[in-house]
Amino acid sequence: MKNGIKKNASYVLLVINILVVILVSSNLRSPIVAVAPVLGEIREALKLDNFQVSLLTSIPLFMFAACSVLVSRFSNTLGISRLLVYSLIILGVGLFLRITGSLWALFSGSILIGLGICIGNVVTPGYVKNNFPKQIGLMTGIFAVSMNLTAALASGFSVKIGEWTGFGWRGSLGIWLIIAGLGFLVLLLELIINKKNPVNSGTALSTSGFNMFRSPQAWNISIFMGLQSLFYYCMVAWLPSFLTDYSMQEESTGWVLFVIQITMIPVTFCSPIIASKMKDQRILILFICALMFGSTMMFAGFKSQWIYVNAVIIGISNGLSFSLSILFFSARTKSSINAVKISGMAQSVGYLIAAFGPPVFGKLHDWDSSWNMSFYFLSIAVLFMLYFGMKAARNKYVED
Repeated sequence: MKNGIKKNASYVLLVINILVVILVSSNLRSPIVAVAPVLGEIREALKLDNFQVSLLTSIPLFMFAACSVLVSRFSNTLGISRLLVYSLIILGVGLFLRITGSLWALFSGSILIGLGICIGNVVTPGYVKNNFPKQIGLMTGIFAVSMNLTAALASGFSVKIGEWTGFGWRGSLGIWLIIAGLGFLVLLLELIINKKNPVNSGTALSTSGFNMFRSPQAWNISIFMGLQSLFYYCMVAWLPSFLTDYSMQEESTGWVLFVIQITMIPVTFCSPIIASKMKDQRILILFICALMFGSTMMFAGFKSQWIYVNAVIIGISNGLSFSLSILFFSARTKSSINAVKISGMAQSVGYLIAAFGPPVFGKLHDWDSSWNMSFYFLSIAVLFMLYFGMKAARNKYVED
């Protein structure tokens, strides 16, 4: 009888652990991606200038860069699950502030959103390694799919959500409070169930004196993470603008982003499972970089022609590169605490690199109205990404 109860409890906990991964990851990209389709409404409602508009995208990225290493250190004492609870509380407050209607609240909310997402970004790979040590590829796939599915919905339906709710851009951005609230409730349930069993709860991790910043492999992973993020955020930030310049209807540009995100979904699910079974992933790095380089050349040469073909190419390459980045955090470390450490380092270094991408991309457009210089900049970034990605994909732990 007792064995049956314990077995049922373990199944319940397994379901809760899976729901935690799904709901936390659903909050890690959509609150940022949802902004782009309604930027015009926000600009008009709050009378923002171009610099202020750019801050809505760059503030979260700079928060990722500034706080990721600090977050990884707190995981030693606070524990993974508790940190995830705090991340969703901070995110929820930020989401609420952002839609209250004042300029101060807009930027304060953006800072808190960046911090909340930063904690989730850093800690979730450690949560996966801690709770699913034998299913890292599968759970990384679920993590990435959940993130990209909600991001796709945010890209394609952000304007419609505002119309359906009757609150305009506030409804478009405020709807994500529901997902944050659900994640918070599931995490509280997990903590309650595991209150008497801290070994399974992920509330405490063994300490590690390993200095991640002295590991060449950790730097390879971090720079690869940053360059693939730079490519993605340049596209998210500027794709509607350059497609409009290429005579595409403004309302159609959001659907191009939607196609990119939707294409990423099957790729992000399958690729970690396949990659985790490979001795090393260098062939995947070659494939990713070939697609990314090709997509930039297509924009430079064909403008908006073949745009949906190009969107699929971008979706495949970004889905693969993002999945590999997350997989490296778990697959290239020997312990959960070091998975959190490399996650913190890679996202701190990586998002610092990525944060400079959209401003440089836009500044190059000021010098070249055709956008070609901007795409050449991305092409060069892809070549560096190939170099560091090939090193990161070797079958070598960061501790070696």
